[in-house]
Amino acid sequence: MQLLTLRRPTTLAALLALAAALVLAPAAAAQPQPDLGSEEQVAAGKVVYDKWCGQCHGDDGAGEGIAAPHVLPKPRDFTSAKYKFRSTPFGALPTEEDLARSIRNGLPGTSMPAFPELTDTQVENVIHYLKTFAADWQDPAAYAEAVEMPSPPPYSEERAAEGKEAYVRIGCARCHGDEGRGDGSSAPTLRDDWGHFIRVADLTMPWTFRGGATREELFRTLTTGLYGTPMAAFGDALTEEERWAIVDWMVSKGGGEEGGNPYGRLVTAQPVEGEIVLAEDPAQVGAAFADAPATLLPIVGQVMEPGRAFRPGVRAVEVRAIFNRDEIAFLVSWNDMVAERSGENRPDLPVGIEDELDGPLGGWAKAGEGDDAADDGGEAAASDDPFAADEAPAADPFATDPFASDPFGAAGATDGAAPPPSPWSDAVALQFPIELRDGVAKPYFLFGDPAYPVELWHVDLADPGAAGLWEGRGSDAVTEVDREPPQVVAHYEAGRWSVAFKRPRAQQSGPAFAEDVFMPLAVTVWDGFHHERGNRRGLTSWYHVYVPPLERPSLVAPMLRAGLGVLGLELLVVALVRRRKRRSAEAQPES
Repeated sequence: MQLLTLRRPTTLAALLALAAALVLAPAAAAQPQPDLGSEEQVAAGKVVYDKWCGQCHGDDGAGEGIAAPHVLPKPRDFTSAKYKFRSTPFGALPTEEDLARSIRNGLPGTSMPAFPELTDTQVENVIHYLKTFAADWQDPAAYAEAVEMPSPPPYSEERAAEGKEAYVRIGCARCHGDEGRGDGSSAPTLRDDWGHFIRVADLTMPWTFRGGATREELFRTLTTGLYGTPMAAFGDALTEEERWAIVDWMVSKGGGEEGGNPYGRLVTAQPVEGEIVLAEDPAQVGAAFADAPATLLPIVGQVMEPGRAFRPGVRAVEVRAIFNRDEIAFLVSWNDMVAERSGENRPDLPVGIEDELDGPLGGWAKAGEGDDAADDGGEAAASDDPFAADEAPAADPFATDPFASDPFGAAGATDGAAPPPSPWSDAVALQFPIELRDGVAKPYFLFGDPAYPVELWHVDLADPGAAGLWEGRGSDAVTEVDREPPQVVAHYEAGRWSVAFKRPRAQQSGPAFAEDVFMPLAVTVWDGFHHERGNRRGLTSWYHVYVPPLERPSLVAPMLRAGLGVLGLELLVVALVRRRKRRSAEAQPES
């Protein structure tokens, strides 16, 4: 009896402990726990980071590596623990799967490449090392489960039309523009939480989306937002149906459900009857080129020679061509956030090494310049939520509704000061070999070379009527020539430039656009907002323009000739066989 009395408290305590464990176990299991890796894993991750990541993100992870001044958007600051591309709620740390996806796939449209060559172990180790840069990774309260995503409904054009209404109603157009081209009124002023200029996504180019372009990925981004940027989370502000509607509208603007990269390699000129007239009315210009097939060409930065543009302002150009017996015309179109119609721009403007160090926007994009950035090194917002009002009380860091106080009116709360006027205007040039030679060799695509020069049809869009003709024998040897320049008309509307060039197909000197010939073509675009001029520019590689024959010979006569020839041959064969058989019969002796 005494033994039982002594054991009773111990047994009761054990039962209470077990009950508490059973009660608390589900709660503990629901909260993700920090996994910081072992010392060996962190050390191995540092080796990977130092080799592949430190040049941009910096040795201390603050996003200020040696390459950082040259790129836009700026490299991620790992010390802040703010990650844009996550499956977790707004304000929460990303999952390891989120980080691994960014490392494996890269971030299109940025300087962050994909690293498919890294092993699973290397990716895991470098993620453990990234966690050493911020104390948030040690705080269980900073973690959250991934937001559960519903199965997508089938794509619907009717739902897409409803999505446009929701898109306008909640203020998306203020940043992304009425047609989704990234030209909203707030677009030039937006900054991230570090005070850096942030470029708005062009919704018509889904293949450039860093968070993914599938309908499921678009829905996730719309739901969870891009933490540290003006792109809010709409998981609570919009219903599921409204979010899918906006997703379908975005898909419709990006070329439909098929998606994918639509770049081409050949511009096929369309024959037209009568005179080619470049009217001042943009509708008439569009109608003139309406039947010509459009070819989208990718733009890359000129990074080979001084004046480098590591982050060009234009991503792609669309080219169409029409021709008649005497003339050829090109329509070049591209999306542009701001139409810079003042200043100047020419192919021969000098760009020094100090301009390269200033960055893509001449230094304006640096944190703390031109706005009211805080004194803490460029942090643009004291709150974790970039859309929170200045006097807003502390909020749940996992809340996904950024518009609690003003459902549709707070979307511009992080607008910074407008950039100062650029001294450089927008400009565009078409580049052709002056003389087309036999074989596959082409001039050096950076404005030609001394042995194989090029002709540039150049127009400064501050004065489209004053187009010029230039010869290039290298990037440092570009001169304007005294020959008749092409006729040019230019229009800018709803975030899109359309520039039409017209010139005789053959002249005394310069490129000749003969029929049934493939003429090399390259396009250069200078974005004045991004301080591009001279050799700092976005350009395409060499592609080709094909001018088909105006009059193709009829196929009827050759088909008749071929048919009669075959028939004649068959009759000849039959006659020979019969003749041989007859002779053979005559040669046989009578029995």
